[in-house]
Amino acid sequence: MQTALAEEVVKMLKDAGMTVTTVESCTGGLLSGTLVDVAGVSEVLNQAYVTYANEAKQSLVGVQKATLDVFGAVSEQTAREMAEGGAKAAKADAALAVTGIAGPDGGSEEKPVGLVYIGCFVKGNTVVQKNIFLGSRREVREQSVISALKLLKACLQKEKQD
Repeated sequence: MQTALAEEVVKMLKDAGMTVTTVESCTGGLLSGTLVDVAGVSEVLNQAYVTYANEAKQSLVGVQKATLDVFGAVSEQTAREMAEGGAKAAKADAALAVTGIAGPDGGSEEKPVGLVYIGCFVKGNTVVQKNIFLGSRREVREQSVISALKLLKACLQKEKQD
C-alpha cells in the first residue's frame, strides 16, 4: 500500500513539475524513506528534515518558540508551521509535516498516544489533518505515513483542479 501510494504521489509531482520536502517528528524519517523507495524520486525530492526535538523544529524549519510554548509540539499550529517552514527552507513547492505521539508512553488525556497532526503545504495553501491512530509505536508511525501520502495526493489533486 505504502509503496504504490508513494509511487503515485511521486508521479503526480513529476507530472506537475513540482518538488516536495518532508518535515518529520514522530515518523523519524519513515515518510521520506518511503518516498526514497520510489525510483526517480530525486527529480522531486531534494531534501528532507527530521525535527524530533523542538530545537530542531525551530532552527531547521522556523517553527516559532511561542507556538511550541502555547500549543505544544503536537498541535495543529505546529504542524502548519512545520509544513510551511519546511517548504520555505527547502524551496519546495510542496511539503508534508508529521508531528504526534507514537507511544507507547508520552500521552495524556488531552493528547493521547496515537494523536498525530499532518500538515500539507502545496503552492501557498496549507491543510492540517488531525488523526488518532491505534496500535503499536510502529503501527502509529506507519499509519501516519500512509495518511500523509493520502493527504498530499488529495492536495495535489485539488491544486490541479484550481
